[in-house]
Amino acid sequence: MESLMVIAFDSTQQALRAEMLLEYADIEIDIRPTPKEITAGCALSIEFDAAELERVQNIIRTEQVEIRGIYFQKNGKYVTIDMPER
Repeated sequence: MESLMVIAFDSTQQALRAEMLLEYADIEIDIRPTPKEITAGCALSIEFDAAELERVQNIIRTEQVEIRGIYFQKNGKYVTIDMPER
C-alpha cells in the first residue's frame, strides 16, 4: 500500500461491520488502533490504500455504515475528507 487512508468509527460494531463489507468486496484493508490524533469512540480503525477511496466511500454510503470520518496523513497530521452524497 502506497498512500494510506484511515476510517475511524464511534463503535466497534460499525468497525467490524465495515471490515466484513470491505473484505467481501476484495478491498485490501488492515485493522489498526485508531491514531491518538483522531478523536473517535472506537479504538479500532481500518486502513486502506487511497486508490480504493471511491469504492470504500460507495460501500460505506450504500450499506449505511456509521463512521467518524475518513482521514489521510498530511505533514504529520490527520486530515478528514468529505463524504460525497449520492
